[in-house]
Amino acid sequence: MKDKIFRLLLFFAAFIVILLTAGIIYALVSRSTDAFQEYGIMGFVANSEWDPRPATEEYGALSFIIGTIYTAFLALLFCLPFSLAVALFNGEYFKGKKISSVVRSVVDLLAGIPSIVYGLWGFYAVRPLIIELGINAQGFGILLSSVVLAIMIIPYASSLSTEFISMVPNNLKEGAYSLGATQIEMVRFISLPTASSGIVASYILALGRALGETMAVTMLIGNTDRIPKGLLDTGNTMASVIANQFGEADGIKLSSLIAIGLLLFVITALINLVAKLVMKRVARV
Repeated sequence: MKDKIFRLLLFFAAFIVILLTAGIIYALVSRSTDAFQEYGIMGFVANSEWDPRPATEEYGALSFIIGTIYTAFLALLFCLPFSLAVALFNGEYFKGKKISSVVRSVVDLLAGIPSIVYGLWGFYAVRPLIIELGINAQGFGILLSSVVLAIMIIPYASSLSTEFISMVPNNLKEGAYSLGATQIEMVRFISLPTASSGIVASYILALGRALGETMAVTMLIGNTDRIPKGLLDTGNTMASVIANQFGEADGIKLSSLIAIGLLLFVITALINLVAKLVMKRVARV
């Protein structure tokens, strides 16, 4: 009887999670219908115009989609070498040593810092430094937000990559050493290829984290409703435009913002699905 009750509790908890997810999807779809009916799905996605003036009111998501892609993928590019280096440090070269425990603790600390704190740090520390270097204070929104965003996702990518590198069987490593391989050769030809699927999955999950980041990006990107002309230009992401304009929105503008949220939800869900498929592959290996 106790086992049956416990099973029912587990089933109830799982059902609640599914119900909540369905509720989120229903709320987003139902509240974004007006925008999609007004402009069409492809019309809304492909339109870069965002004009809230009553006489010429028109809304499209393209500029925010491009801003999101710029910041997220540039952050992932910045994140990759540092997070991989940390993962090799903890999972291979100094595995089990005290210095590795210290680094892991620092990485966990960085992962737990609220995003708004990163935004404040970027605005009051990194931004003045960039100004001192002679770069126009109004022209580095995409680059600055990407750099800070990269620092935010390094802990996620490095932690997961460390676990996958640590899971590489010791007999494979010892076999490489017995054949005369150096440590760097063993890492290059054994550890990284064996853990590659898991490492790729970790970066995909980090990308999903970067796509949905709001506060830090909102504080640094410049918040202009147009397509960025380059990395030193200002712009907006899908999350930042919602954070900036949701409180004062109504009517078709409110529906358009919710539609952007729905698109962000779909993009993030697809990225997480890809990560799960990659992880299943590494599990089979």
